[in-house]
Amino acid sequence: MTQPLAGRTVLVTRPAQQAVALAQAIEAVGGEAFVFPALAVEAVEADRLAVPLAQLVEADIAIFISPNAAQFGMAAIHSGGSLPSSVKVFAVGPGTARALQEQGVSKVITPDGQDSEALLALPQLADVTGKRVVIVRGVGGRALLADTLAARGAQVHFLECYRRVRPLADAAPLLARWQTGGIDAVTVTSAEMLHNLAALLGEAARPLLLHTPLFAPHEKIAEAARRFGIAHVVATPGGDAGLVEGLVNWFRNETGYNDD
Repeated sequence: MTQPLAGRTVLVTRPAQQAVALAQAIEAVGGEAFVFPALAVEAVEADRLAVPLAQLVEADIAIFISPNAAQFGMAAIHSGGSLPSSVKVFAVGPGTARALQEQGVSKVITPDGQDSEALLALPQLADVTGKRVVIVRGVGGRALLADTLAARGAQVHFLECYRRVRPLADAAPLLARWQTGGIDAVTVTSAEMLHNLAALLGEAARPLLLHTPLFAPHEKIAEAARRFGIAHVVATPGGDAGLVEGLVNWFRNETGYNDD
């Protein structure tokens, strides 16, 4: 039986450590993953975290916004002690919840959705008047979560424990593969990733990027890709499974694939 992504090569642009699981999921349905990280993540210097770590000790609620927040945030927390047992821990999405559990955090509250809007819809965050909230995130994250919780009466602080940077990477092997028709789809999980990819490829490769189907696990990212000029953009369900589902559906419809 032919697998649904057989003969297809999918560009995976996630940071190197996070690319592995998506690449394996693509390969599990017959595709080839071409891993080219268009984003790198690095820890914020420890001396910049002293104040927010002290605020976390007094917090009622800690919100981790991504797997990176779980990884880098818990590393910072463990460097000076442990997560207070009295704090209620929330995660934006099941992936972040799993990352926290891998760090030894057993009680994590998370919505089924993958974004801040889904988290804010949880009944546990409907009334946060007077609550002290620490949002664990990267430098310069979205304002929606903090602004909404503050409007609901919370005292909001940030533990910004990592920063996103454009990696130093040689795009020549990717470009050579793409120019011979060897890239069938692109995956991105943030608008920043897309813009970094474009910058790393250079202006000469822009037509290739614009005319290759792009898959993003959130409508906001997909909309940013459309504004960028990508001709075919697919907003998929969240997570690795959602991206793979979107890829499989796209190529099944394109080729008339039937697994009967």
